[in-house]
Amino acid sequence: MKSKTIWLTGCSSGLGRALVDAFTTAGHPMAACARRTKKIEELKQQFPEPHYFSTVDVADDSQVQAFCQQAFERTGAPDLVINNAAMINPSAPLWEIPAEDFDRLTAININGTANIIRHVVPMMEKAGGVIVNVSSGWGRSTAPEVAPYCASKWAIEGLTQALAQELPPGLATVSLNPGIIDTAMLQSCFGEHAASYEGPEAWAKTAAPFLLKLSADQNGEALTAP
Repeated sequence: MKSKTIWLTGCSSGLGRALVDAFTTAGHPMAACARRTKKIEELKQQFPEPHYFSTVDVADDSQVQAFCQQAFERTGAPDLVINNAAMINPSAPLWEIPAEDFDRLTAININGTANIIRHVVPMMEKAGGVIVNVSSGWGRSTAPEVAPYCASKWAIEGLTQALAQELPPGLATVSLNPGIIDTAMLQSCFGEHAASYEGPEAWAKTAAPFLLKLSADQNGEALTAP
């Protein structure tokens, strides 16, 4: 498969970290970001140029703008953008979740996705490409004690559908339900039962090739990873 330039948010742990391994091993240059500086420094050491890693809080549009400009200078326009950065609330009824916790979650999960899109679409317009907005099974269904997370992922589904109607020809956006994966986020909800599901590394072995095959013909689709 022809090499593709991939930009990824939330690269320091979970699904994002597993995708870094899968894509770089397959020879695809990456620009990726996350909030944890220590993890980013480790990634820089492990994956030198042509890859680019940066500490970014996607909820801060000025940080996102700077990241996108710097990534463009190093890798050129991306072929594939994966909006993966997200957090989940501690399990609790909605009325017991502090306002600041709810606001922080939506700032990362929703605003962070919009911030990336705001800056990458003009960069991708000439060459085309695909923007993947990572959703969840809880973006298409609900469960108790994760109402903020459900709300944010339902928002991602709606945002993706509307964006698909706005994008210029040659560009596409899809929402992706990754499935149930044994990550720290799942463990916070499922506890020891999370271990019943496959881990991020096994997931990425099939998810990465699936993502690389996405095309503009799939604009607006709500997908589920194999």
